[in-house]
Amino acid sequence: MPRSSDRRTAGAEEVADALIAEGNRAEHAGKLQRARQLYERAVEAAPDYAKAHLNLGTALEAEDRAQAASVAYERAFALDPRDPYVCYNLGKAVRRTDPARADELLRAALAAKAPFPEALVVLAEVSESQGRPDDALAALREALRQRPDYAGAWHNCGLLLQRLERFDEAEDALRSAIAFDPGLLASRHSLAILLRQEGRVVEAATTLAAARQLAPDDFHLESTQIHTLAYLDTVAPEELFRRHRDFGARLEAIHHERFRPFTNMPDPGRKLRIGYVSSDFNLHPVSLFMLPLLENHDRAAYRVHGYSTGARHDAVTVQIRERCDEWLDAAELTDEALADAVHRDRVDVLIDLTGHAGPMRLALFAQRPAPVAASWLGYLGTTGLKRIGYRISDAYADPEGLAEAQHTESIVRLPHSQWCYRPVLDREHASEPPRARNGLVTFGSFNHASKVSSSVRSLWARILARVPRSRLLVAGVPEGRARAAMAAEFRDARLAADRVQFAPRVAMDRYFQLYDEVDIALDTTPYGGGATTCDALWMGVPVVTLAGPRSVSRSAASILTTLGLARWIARTPDEYVEIATAAADDRSGVAEARVSLRERMRGSPLTDGRSFARGFEDACRRMWRAWCADASRESAT
Repeated sequence: MPRSSDRRTAGAEEVADALIAEGNRAEHAGKLQRARQLYERAVEAAPDYAKAHLNLGTALEAEDRAQAASVAYERAFALDPRDPYVCYNLGKAVRRTDPARADELLRAALAAKAPFPEALVVLAEVSESQGRPDDALAALREALRQRPDYAGAWHNCGLLLQRLERFDEAEDALRSAIAFDPGLLASRHSLAILLRQEGRVVEAATTLAAARQLAPDDFHLESTQIHTLAYLDTVAPEELFRRHRDFGARLEAIHHERFRPFTNMPDPGRKLRIGYVSSDFNLHPVSLFMLPLLENHDRAAYRVHGYSTGARHDAVTVQIRERCDEWLDAAELTDEALADAVHRDRVDVLIDLTGHAGPMRLALFAQRPAPVAASWLGYLGTTGLKRIGYRISDAYADPEGLAEAQHTESIVRLPHSQWCYRPVLDREHASEPPRARNGLVTFGSFNHASKVSSSVRSLWARILARVPRSRLLVAGVPEGRARAAMAAEFRDARLAADRVQFAPRVAMDRYFQLYDEVDIALDTTPYGGGATTCDALWMGVPVVTLAGPRSVSRSAASILTTLGLARWIARTPDEYVEIATAAADDRSGVAEARVSLRERMRGSPLTDGRSFARGFEDACRRMWRAWCADASRESAT
């Protein structure tokens, strides 16, 4: 005969089950608050019932209350550690904070329940976070074997394959995700970024346009779209600016300036707090250009805050973090939460280093958490926001009288260059150009494949036709469809296959070594190079560039002008071909460049971190003084 306590427990669980069933119906109807309240009542009715705590956890998770959800899952696990759904949900909840425990929980869930593709997908994420990408891929493959139409698993598989640089397979996986779930915007977004990364920019733009038809108000899609359009010379500068401006106006319309009036003391000469926001605080050109500034900041006059919005951390991240006075890993924070953090830190000047060129956090700036906001370095163009009052550049990349019409921001020009270069590796270069050894002129491109536009490939074909004993090395183009398409375009220009060679992305030491195999570097258009231009010159390789009508078209021109090498800058496509052709005939000039360029850089403002920091700080101080003057006028009225 059942004991009375057993009957009470069974009765309480029956009540809880009824409440859970009602909560499930509310949840399916989208009434999340009502569902959570019903689950809370179920917990009250049967506090020792794991199922009640489990359902409460899922409701709290749906309300973005992750910490409270974890507490509910922990309680469910204490009551029933063998339940596969309890193990799965708790494993998912702790996968970032305690990946080793998450691994155990997910494997327990899989042991207790088969098939369980959802658990395999989370296990894959945990495996990759522990440095086991092959195990992660195997878990995703098994999830897809169990459930071939699982769009989310296809999406994750595509992202993992992309990180593994297996680009064709990644493309196929993302297209499968879209085929099984046409409304999965994340897969459309990721596919577009993959296509752009491979240099298939027109396809990327088309993919993004289709995605925006499904979600016209998605600012992240739109941000990626307008960045992608910057790689196309078929888009007029005026149209590109209009797209940025309209984006900024709509973003600012839905985000209020939450923090005005500011309580920052409007003292023009006091010590300032400068905040830098970036998703690229890792082995990335942004960080490599940042390091000399951070090392030379005057800490008596400036306090530096770093806000890292990227998920990737490496040894360069450590260097950046160590050179900041304050640091916040903000990848998991919403724009609102990050704005609150910036405001609590009482930052005076907040500088965006990403713009539209990465995971977009411009909604942070739309809320205006600091009195002064500026953009610099990561995105060579306007953000489109008026609440970002300034863009930091130089007089060569953004000439006075030309750049203003393409910016919602005011241009603050540094005294020499917007770049401060330091090579990532201390490596000597060959003492003479490769032509001296092999008798051939080798032109080279080291810019990202996304910048290798159809128009610049046409110019390169013209150069090779004009210089019969020459070849072209295009570095950074992955094997597969993208490389095949580029090779076919050169064949269509009647160039023999052996005259154009491709190299994949390689490790940093091999990357610098490749410059020893090149006589003359050819910059891209309409999106020019920055770090690769500096790297080429450091390795003794002259760079031919075409200065165009946009900021991104003049980045290499800025670097060359700073070094007194304006003769390598073309103003028209025909002049670009002429300069490259003439350089191929100038054997002594190219040989002289091999031995002189590095010393020229060493003696220039381009590598003077201390001087650069003083100029940058002066720019920040000028922006701050302007705000102080405005604040004084406002208080007077």
